[in-house]
Amino acid sequence: MAAALPLGLALALITGCAMGDSGNSVPSAGTKSVQEATSATKQISSELLDLIGIKGESSEPGPGVSECGDGKDREKYFTMYHPWSFVPASGDQLAEVMERLKAELPGRGWKIVEYGPDSSQNKNLNLTADNDERKFSVNIVHKAKGTPQNLSVTVVSGCYQVPDGQRVEHF
Repeated sequence: MAAALPLGLALALITGCAMGDSGNSVPSAGTKSVQEATSATKQISSELLDLIGIKGESSEPGPGVSECGDGKDREKYFTMYHPWSFVPASGDQLAEVMERLKAELPGRGWKIVEYGPDSSQNKNLNLTADNDERKFSVNIVHKAKGTPQNLSVTVVSGCYQVPDGQRVEHF
């Protein structure tokens, strides 16, 4: 299972970055059903896995639903999050993967907002990117000192509103 960021920290990825509207609010991602938003989130994760481009195994848990915060009605508004991990067949390829992601994500609509070592004791390489058009953010952490080496990936959406007459299904 992914050693993911706490949800509050994951949501913070999108609140202060270029994708944010203003202040610390989660940006609006429009109107979608929970099923449509789940599909969009899975699609983003699948595209990222394809970009990783090396053999290995990813964890299985799917996306989850959370509140948007900011006092928004939890029955009408929601955000998606999808933490997962990737363990490569050979860990020595992950530094190259991170460099490739940094180079290729901007050509696919992502803006790199952070790239470099984090503040942990291990100084894990951390990449955070926003996709303003699709209203998603991703944080990818290369855990080079872990056994086995892996990537910890957290995909987070902006704040969706369910269509009229629907309620948010929390899972």
